[in-house]
Amino acid sequence: MAEDERIIGWLVDQKQRVELLQQFPPRYETTLADHVTLESGTDAPLPEAAVGEIVGRADDGEGVEALVVAIDGSTDRPGGGTYHITWSLAEGREARESNDVIDRDGWSDLDLPEPVTLHPAEF
Repeated sequence: MAEDERIIGWLVDQKQRVELLQQFPPRYETTLADHVTLESGTDAPLPEAAVGEIVGRADDGEGVEALVVAIDGSTDRPGGGTYHITWSLAEGREARESNDVIDRDGWSDLDLPEPVTLHPAEF
């Protein structure tokens, strides 16, 4: 894979994903709920395994839903943007739109942060 196409981050633990989907039912018909991006277009090594916390939820009401994640106490990605899991999408919407929705609309804090186990991955 070319460096400009390589994306690194973390996969949501598959067993925990099932539980999270029950706790946070997807609003739109296409469920993703599988990863957190750290960096795109990089030749950097994979990150270490992490335990993040789901701290918020963003939804533009028009087909993009994302869960905001804190890693090492911060929701800010080092290269810009917000750590998140694109949770669900309506037809015609794309995962990359989650960044725009979070930037434009912000997110709602969860009453109680939910730990999430994250495994290093390249996608």
